[in-house]
Amino acid sequence: MHPHLTVIDHPLVAHKLSLMRDKETSTARFRNLSREIGLLIGYEVLRDLPTELREIDTPVVRTKATFIKGKKVVFVPILRAAMGVVEGLLDLVPSARVGHIGIYREPETLTAIEYFLKLPDDVADRPVVIVSAVLASGNTAIAAISRLRERGARDIKVVSLICAPEGLQAVGSAFPDVPVFTAAVDERLDEHGYIVPGLGDAGDRMYGTR
Repeated sequence: MHPHLTVIDHPLVAHKLSLMRDKETSTARFRNLSREIGLLIGYEVLRDLPTELREIDTPVVRTKATFIKGKKVVFVPILRAAMGVVEGLLDLVPSARVGHIGIYREPETLTAIEYFLKLPDDVADRPVVIVSAVLASGNTAIAAISRLRERGARDIKVVSLICAPEGLQAVGSAFPDVPVFTAAVDERLDEHGYIVPGLGDAGDRMYGTR
């Protein structure tokens, strides 16, 4: 399916994701749950950040303590639905940089069409986490990875709330070296390219535009 797939199967993540799937969940609650899951997933996504020891003074003694080493991570949400997940990641790493990429899926062909891109100038020197609310056909994630690679980024990961097997296969074929982190792998895509059972249109549900 994908050579570097990590499914975050923590009970709290599963519970919150189930609430997001429920069509009766309100817009405000959906948005808050997205943020909460983003924070929980972030612990695993950022597990391999490089660290270094620095000397500090505690109230008791001088000691060596662990700090994140190197340039700060960049979170790149795919507009607009991924913004909720990024808020959770920023709760975890408030000093992270944030880039934005706007890509929409053409309804008939499911082709990914870019309409906005804003990244830190030195994105090539930083670890990058692309955030997609869902990974359905994989076309949007592949387009985002391609653009980041064009800008020189090499240390790239993808985070998504839920994934379809078809999308994971597509991303794995195009970029087998890019790890994917998700809270669930669902059954399939339907004839309209929506994930089944899924959670509907994440952007519409998050911002009340359905």
